Amino acid sequence: MPILTCENLSKRYGAVQALDHVNLRIEPGRIVGLLGPNGSGKSTLIKLANGLLTPTEGQILIDGKAPGVETKTIVSYLPERTYLADWMSVRQILNYFQDFYGDFDRERAISMLGHLGIEEKQRIKQMSKGTREKVQLILVMSRRAKLYLLDEPIGGVDPAARDYILNTIIGNYDPRAAVVISTHLIADVEQMLDEVIFINGGHIIRHSPVDEIREEIGKSVDALFREEFKCF
Repeated sequence: MPILTCENLSKRYGAVQALDHVNLRIEPGRIVGLLGPNGSGKSTLIKLANGLLTPTEGQILIDGKAPGVETKTIVSYLPERTYLADWMSVRQILNYFQDFYGDFDRERAISMLGHLGIEEKQRIKQMSKGTREKVQLILVMSRRAKLYLLDEPIGGVDPAARDYILNTIIGNYDPRAAVVISTHLIADVEQMLDEVIFINGGHIIRHSPVDEIREEIGKSVDALFREEFKCF
């Protein structure tokens, strides 16, 4: 069974058509890049999958179920913006995640935090924007979820830390789960992707395995993206 299914999925904000009759299937065990220019519908799709928005038409299913309380136990979501409270320490946040999510692996989180030199006594307000984003990603990837939805996971992270962050994503998800990564930094992530979805104007214009793009088209994902979206 697909972990994520969209059937004629549409979402409108007043007169703006953010998604227009999208049909999509994402299978477990895949790392998928969700790629498109600003305003293409990437974040809307991720928010619909996380239950933060409701469809205008059609449906979206997570492991065969409509997004809701039940699916939140199997979806781990990293929003584009940091949501951690400034007054909290890392230890308090770990306690919160452990209490709130039954699948949270605290020891895994502590190990990754230690690798980056982030101490449990540190408070969020004492951290740089990049460090906050690292903490948030570590929390998300320390859950034993079936679907990880990552909205710009490396957008605010310095280049020196990107390899570690990407390795964290690859090395800390169950191979039976799926990871969907929305990003503009295609060249940085394409080596880890199994397949890519190109989205523009609320339409899926390509959904292909990465190997097919390289072998049949003879281009990298980044080069093909630049060609198809050269007007943006």
